[in-house]
Amino acid sequence: MDLRTRVTLCAALAAGACVPRAGAPVDPAPAVATLTAQVSHTTALLQAVSAVNDSVVWVAGHHATWVRTVDGGRTWEAGAMTGPDSSLEFRDVYAADADTAYLLAAGPGERSRIYQTTDAGRSWRLQFVNHDSTAFFDCFDFWDARHGVAVSDAVARRLIVLRTEDGGAHWQRVPDEGIPPALPGEGAFAASGTCLVARGAREAWIGAGGDSTGERIYHSVDGGRHWTAAALPLITGRATGVATLAFSDAGHGLAAGGRLANAADRSDSVVAVTDDRGASWRVVARPAFPGAVFGLAVVPGLPGYAVAAGPGGLASTPDDGAHWTTLGADAYWAVGFASRRAGWAVGPAARIVRVTFAGGENQ
Repeated sequence: MDLRTRVTLCAALAAGACVPRAGAPVDPAPAVATLTAQVSHTTALLQAVSAVNDSVVWVAGHHATWVRTVDGGRTWEAGAMTGPDSSLEFRDVYAADADTAYLLAAGPGERSRIYQTTDAGRSWRLQFVNHDSTAFFDCFDFWDARHGVAVSDAVARRLIVLRTEDGGAHWQRVPDEGIPPALPGEGAFAASGTCLVARGAREAWIGAGGDSTGERIYHSVDGGRHWTAAALPLITGRATGVATLAFSDAGHGLAAGGRLANAADRSDSVVAVTDDRGASWRVVARPAFPGAVFGLAVVPGLPGYAVAAGPGGLASTPDDGAHWTTLGADAYWAVGFASRRAGWAVGPAARIVRVTFAGGENQ
């Protein structure tokens, strides 16, 4: 990939779509995405990203790795756990500020763990270890530095959901009666740390799938204490499902996934949009890159804009998935934005690129 690649989103639209009719209101000029490669100072696969603001970003990866910047990515500091923990796969990260962050290690049994740092990664406190050999934790998210939620694949026909109200000092399991029965083989996907998202003060969504007969979205409006489930009209089959969710507000969001084990797949019905808090969904277009979508992020300050990441590439949409523009063919696992000026996509081979959008204002 070139060090800097500029892509205009207008090219993705049908010919003439950016030319207004005579006398019609002038639409915003298309935003332009700029990708800038950055040096992560690690060799690990990077799988999740949490942007606190335009300057402070934390990233999590394999080989018990994390990287952190406080200057917008001009310089990154890498760290990794050693000894018995060195093989852990940190597949999710939540950053509260430059000093405080949480890491979720995904894996079977005791390889699923949650850590916290309050001193910028100089030390880490082990907060949770999964002792159920049949559980596999996939994602977590926080409403703020004290209130968070985590999810595991289903065990005994229920997703396992944990909640914390004290910054992770204690994680409590949500009683089974608060969660709908799981479909056979149902679980979440530890692809990008975005199979679970928390928004507002108490609302959250979980994307699910697996080898089940359908994909579903679980929704909570009371801080994760109770959940409902809604079906999605996405592609079904073995190793299919919702890998990632992105909400611009409590009502409006995108869900994406696909055939996660088939890197060459180009099936339709892998992206859907909701306008009613996830109660119903409609299928929209898929990015042009092959394979599944592992990560999604909306672009703050640009309504309708979102970026999708996957092993097949990176793409953006200006209109909630009706059209997509390919931004690159390198593999990416996750993407996150602090603002339209500051987003990051991460992936294999320690890849980090900063994604900046310019333009898009009314002319």
